[in-house]
Amino acid sequence: MLNFNAVRIPLQKITDPTISSSGVNLYVLRLDKTHPHISGNKWYKLKYNMEEVKRQKAEVVLTFGGAYSNHIAATAAAGKEYGIKTIGIIRGEELDENKNPTLRFAKECGMQLRFVSREEYRKIKIDPANYPIAQSPNYYIIPEGGTNAPAIKGCTKIASLIDIPFDYVCCACGTGGTLAGITISLKEKQQAIGFSVLKAPGYHKEEIIKWLAHFHIYTSANLHIEENYHFGGYGKHTPELLKFISDFEDQNGIPLDQVYTGKMMFGVYDLIRKNYFPKDSTVIAIHTGGLQGKLRPNPTLPKGEGD
Repeated sequence: MLNFNAVRIPLQKITDPTISSSGVNLYVLRLDKTHPHISGNKWYKLKYNMEEVKRQKAEVVLTFGGAYSNHIAATAAAGKEYGIKTIGIIRGEELDENKNPTLRFAKECGMQLRFVSREEYRKIKIDPANYPIAQSPNYYIIPEGGTNAPAIKGCTKIASLIDIPFDYVCCACGTGGTLAGITISLKEKQQAIGFSVLKAPGYHKEEIIKWLAHFHIYTSANLHIEENYHFGGYGKHTPELLKFISDFEDQNGIPLDQVYTGKMMFGVYDLIRKNYFPKDSTVIAIHTGGLQGKLRPNPTLPKGEGD
């Protein structure tokens, strides 16, 4: 079962030449080390959801995502671990699961896969009850990306894993749920910076403010969203980004993906070069996992979708 105390999460200091000469203390919180399959922020998003499934005595978890979704893969793995049936509603045309490692893994974990058109998926995303089987009382619905109130409650635990004083915490943003949970738990004068992986100006700030209000927090003074590091939009990347990821991995031994963590880390380095962070400040970059969608050398997969 998912246990917040089951593993110790490494906090790795970055000491490559760019950072060492900057006067900024940069660390990476290695949430990618939490679990082989339910890794990164998904561990925290799913814990209270799976407890709620048990409490409600639901028989099936129904969730949604793209064909390369981190959330789909993690939910399938959690369902297997908890002994709960899972159904994944997949956006887009039906694919051969054997040629898609994400869907193959989900299916091997016992998840039933159902494909819908992108138009139908947009309707479902607005209200999951638009999908007929979602109306079954025996189903527990987890939205796209796993972001709901139980997920954000889980993500409030992330900042407590940082066992040193810090000034800034940085996180990639897809739905914004992870950053919302982190922001809720920050102490006075600590700042949260979200790096949007979407080409959607204003979206994350608005969504996170809604979630803060849900948890009775009515200020966002310690929240900032960077919208200049999406590299063209969700799942898109450039040679510049891929080179940065490769160089970073060579220098620091930390794998990054091109959908989430690579974009965030590129943004952090760029802000450091621009002297955004004061000298001697301590910055924590949250590694949210998502490595199942990472491009490999000579990739056979299309550009990844992580959700």
